[in-house]
Amino acid sequence: MEKETKAFQRIYTKLYQLTKATVTLQAKGVGYDELAIVDGRLAQVVKIMGDMVTLQIFGGTEGIATNAEVIFAGKSPTLKVSDDLAGRFFNAYGEPMEGGEIMGEEREIGGPSVNPVRRKQPSEFIPTGIAGIDLNNALVTGQKIPFFADPDQPFNQVMAMVALRAKADKIILAGMGLTRDDYLYFKNVFDNAGALDRIVGFINTTEDPPVERLLVPDMALTAAEYFADEKNEKVLVLLTDMTLYSDALSIVSNRMDQIPSKDSMPGSLYSDLARLYEKAVQFPDGGSITIIAVTTLSGGDITHAVPDNTGYITEGQLFLRKDSDIGKVIVDPFRSLSRLKQLVIGKKTREDHPQVMNAAVRLYADAANAKTKQENGFDLTDYDERSLEFAKGYSEKLLAIDVNIETDAMLETAYDLFEKHFTPAEVGIRQEFVEKYWKKNGK
Repeated sequence: MEKETKAFQRIYTKLYQLTKATVTLQAKGVGYDELAIVDGRLAQVVKIMGDMVTLQIFGGTEGIATNAEVIFAGKSPTLKVSDDLAGRFFNAYGEPMEGGEIMGEEREIGGPSVNPVRRKQPSEFIPTGIAGIDLNNALVTGQKIPFFADPDQPFNQVMAMVALRAKADKIILAGMGLTRDDYLYFKNVFDNAGALDRIVGFINTTEDPPVERLLVPDMALTAAEYFADEKNEKVLVLLTDMTLYSDALSIVSNRMDQIPSKDSMPGSLYSDLARLYEKAVQFPDGGSITIIAVTTLSGGDITHAVPDNTGYITEGQLFLRKDSDIGKVIVDPFRSLSRLKQLVIGKKTREDHPQVMNAAVRLYADAANAKTKQENGFDLTDYDERSLEFAKGYSEKLLAIDVNIETDAMLETAYDLFEKHFTPAEVGIRQEFVEKYWKKNGK
């Protein structure tokens, strides 16, 4: 505390108002987001009305007296950026979790997103090895897209798989409200795969104060901007879980007596989320920031304020669901959408990719109609029976999240399924592709 006191200029000892998460005092020359120490606890300025300043206490206000000492730091939260970040895990304040120091240039977190004149249209394909993504919802560098998933689905395992398979120079994990087991899972998976040298983690666990989650995405994105802009690297940012991040926003706004909006969320939710997602960018020199997030759904409610606002900001969504026919989690082809996939499929992937993708989803839709007929006791046609068999194979061999194959192999698998169950006329892909790829394996 003595060392910190020497570095800070202003000290106050009169608090006017205490809530569970905030304190208010009279102070001058203080800026938004500025850090402070209140009775030895880290805090941040969240509201200024004239000379009345409200501080958010990250560890909560329990035990703080009205004459507690408040010391302002004169700066916003910062992160030291350098190549030393790679292979390390940090807490919400950018401090190494295993101890030690990080050397580098100190940068304020939470800065503005990239100027539009420095942006380039995304054009590079990001293969993940997961067919439900690469085949139907191809990802593009500089894209922002969330997984929508129920809390009991293995979304963190899917995120880890995407991280390991994606062709990225750096993977930056922003873990918000992770259980200790999830944190160790991420760390062990990356370590066992020999990928730790390209991983940077910023972690807030369930044991840490929820309000600390608000710092984690900005820490991660500040690191991402360093590697993408200055090192021209392809950076993949994983944000999990944005619903828990939004809950922390709600905690702070409610305790500041702000009138809540839909689903108890703050009225600023859209701009709070957009400020983070808009950091996704493709730079002309080749560096890029691609953001893949997780938004957990409460009871599968897609209309909740968090997924609802997220859908307006992001460029699509990847929807995970359990397929009862095969007993596995799949990437749902009906509810998933990558709005940028047309920039790369058939251009950076094989020429027949768009045709195969469309044909497979149409046949899967025919199977869904056949299943409805079956459940309602109607007789099934021969085509209905074949489409149901196709749907099982399509789910098992392509949509399931445990599928890990190259994009060309996905297309060949799709042709195998087409050939097994349908005629070329029923599949309806262009004749030139039928002649070039159909029965390629002599089947």
